[in-house]
Amino acid sequence: MQKQVEYSRAIKTKYPEQVVIAIAKDTTGRANPVTLGWTMIVSGRPPMMAIAVAESHYSVETIRHSMCFTISYPSSDMADAALFFGSKSGRDTDKFAQLDCNTEPAKEIDSVLLSDAVANFECVLESEVRAGDHIIFVGRIVASHINTETKNRLYTVAAGHKLGPVNSDSISL
Repeated sequence: MQKQVEYSRAIKTKYPEQVVIAIAKDTTGRANPVTLGWTMIVSGRPPMMAIAVAESHYSVETIRHSMCFTISYPSSDMADAALFFGSKSGRDTDKFAQLDCNTEPAKEIDSVLLSDAVANFECVLESEVRAGDHIIFVGRIVASHINTETKNRLYTVAAGHKLGPVNSDSISL
């Protein structure tokens, strides 16, 4: 049986929620990472993913400028980086210069990959849709990468930005 409650109470049942880090370069060529919780696969053929970015975030400008972005699934040992990337603005901070985070060049787009992530997806911007206070960016995946080491993915496990791993032993690649 269901009981009607306020949205603010019901939404707390969504955890664990996946975490991604999206990266796009700004007009100076600086890579700007942002931590996001709202992402999804939107097409299998061609492979496409979408991310929702708050309209006020600097990342909206960087994605629109570069017309491409990386979606990284951070590993559980990247919790500090995920919190940092989600709490600082790229307008004011060169996030990669401030935090020790291993990157490598993307292969098909002008972006970077997170070397310690579980997986990285290089996306070319296909479309965007305004959704309330967010912009949904849809990207066509042009290259995919997985880590050569077995790593657990990072998830938001509870309200208040509480992050933690989800065991990858049950996942076969």
